[in-house]
Amino acid sequence: MTSRAIFTSASKKTHRLLNKNLMDPSIFHKFADIETKEIAPGFFSKLIHTANNTINFIEVKAGCSVPRHHHIHEQCSFSIEGKFELTVNDIPQILEPGLFAIIPSDVWHSGTAITDCKLIDIFSPVREDYRNL
Repeated sequence: MTSRAIFTSASKKTHRLLNKNLMDPSIFHKFADIETKEIAPGFFSKLIHTANNTINFIEVKAGCSVPRHHHIHEQCSFSIEGKFELTVNDIPQILEPGLFAIIPSDVWHSGTAITDCKLIDIFSPVREDYRNL
């Protein structure tokens, strides 16, 4: 092995050890440490709040629904698993993996889980009401 190869190999090992042992807690977080909160009947959320967004990882039981509502937040909704009927401006659409919705501010919407679902909602600006749960 050449001296350059030895140095590169040693540098990679050192880099891996440093990254493993010096995780910056202001940047890296453990998803398992986020408390699950039932934000509506059958809607179980893990919430992450940044300076500008709220990210909501939701598990929804089949048959559970959220009533028609609107808010100032722009909302991006994704189905990671399962089927969720999302109604926007009184038009229903099945949200399933591969399809997402961008709901503008103050637009009326509602939804019902057709099956057990795993969803992700991203809100901008931050959902202060969720931060205070």
